[in-house]
Amino acid sequence: MADIRLEGVGHSYDGGRTWALRPMTWTWRSSRAYALLGPSGCGKTTLLNIISGLITPTEGRVLLGDRDVTGVPTAGRNIAQVFQFPVLYGDMTVYDNLAFPLRNRKYPRDEIDRRVRQVSELLGLDAHLRTRSRRLDPGRQQIVCLGRGLVRPDVAAVLLDEPLTVVDPALKWTLRSKLKEIHRDTGHTLIYVTHDQTEALTFADEVVVLKDGAIVQAGEPGELFLSPAHEFVGHFIGSPGMNVLPASVRDGVVRVGEVAVGRATGDLPPGPVNVGVRPEFVRVGAAPSLPGIEARVTAVDRMGPYELVRARVHDRDVLAKVESGSGHRPGEVVYLGFDRAYLFRDSVRRAALARLGPGTAGGGADRPPDAGRTGPPGAPGTAGPGGAAGPGGAGHGRGGPGEAGPGSTGSTGSAGPAAGPGGGGSGA
Repeated sequence: MADIRLEGVGHSYDGGRTWALRPMTWTWRSSRAYALLGPSGCGKTTLLNIISGLITPTEGRVLLGDRDVTGVPTAGRNIAQVFQFPVLYGDMTVYDNLAFPLRNRKYPRDEIDRRVRQVSELLGLDAHLRTRSRRLDPGRQQIVCLGRGLVRPDVAAVLLDEPLTVVDPALKWTLRSKLKEIHRDTGHTLIYVTHDQTEALTFADEVVVLKDGAIVQAGEPGELFLSPAHEFVGHFIGSPGMNVLPASVRDGVVRVGEVAVGRATGDLPPGPVNVGVRPEFVRVGAAPSLPGIEARVTAVDRMGPYELVRARVHDRDVLAKVESGSGHRPGEVVYLGFDRAYLFRDSVRRAALARLGPGTAGGGADRPPDAGRTGPPGAPGTAGPGGAAGPGGAGHGRGGPGEAGPGSTGSTGSAGPAAGPGGGGSGA
């Protein structure tokens, strides 16, 4: 097995007028499990098909280890791919479908039988091995497709393009666990495409987030939740997503309207910013506190173990996740404080929001921006922030407190420039 490296890879379906995948440099490390996460049309499937050889990129190179495979057809790359919908030989039994890739490569009969039975046991297909695949329901057929992609022990990578779309929801949790188990046993490089954040965060060692054909951030699931490098990541990951409030920076102090809510870390120039804070890190107080923003409760959603308090700040709704039985009710005036918040400009994270120092309007003591509570029960634990991405690229600095300026750094490489007018083209 070897690393998969993309060097300046980009793809356009219309001669370069728009980019389905904006030029990027990126490395998928051998033996890791990745989730490629993003909304429909952001370029996920295009990127996967470039790696497998189904699409030749408009520009750039694809390397498996030190071998340039940009022009090599799929059969010459030794990569397995599982598509969104079942693709099987209907007249073959489940056993024969699973065995087909191994027979095609002249594996010994006893090795074929061992691998087929091992994979079928992990995926719960033992009772169906002698059943013709056309007699299975679509969900079970897709599980056979997964098995066929995983049965080969020597593949360079296994690419999974939203493989659980047609699988019964009750089976999805089990299958994700089985995929992780198979990954541990085989050490395959897995790249799992999905638009479902739950699938991505529960499956992957590292999640790569795409938007409009560009990587905007990559990191471990906890990093993306606790330290979003881009406003889109804050919105897309988390349920509910990150709150965003327009604010301004003057003399290092951050104000929402005329209320000072904290200070900007680092040397952030004055001007407009957006304050981003997850509902888990919004404090709700019934009495005035400094610093604090006055708000009016408009709704309280009781979710069982916790409540979501919706409060109106100027013309924006702010959600706060609080413990059950908080006693908040619509119409109540409350005061909001932020335990862990970041400052975004041009959608990119530029600084963190820290407590105001003594003598500053709003009061309060200095403290590090990440020293807040971890939120109510069920919220992920605290972790140090990573570096932030610049426009058009990916951010990924594990544990580093600094903020990146324009430009970007990838997981092991850098993302290329953003596309010109037109944004991302087609391709899921």
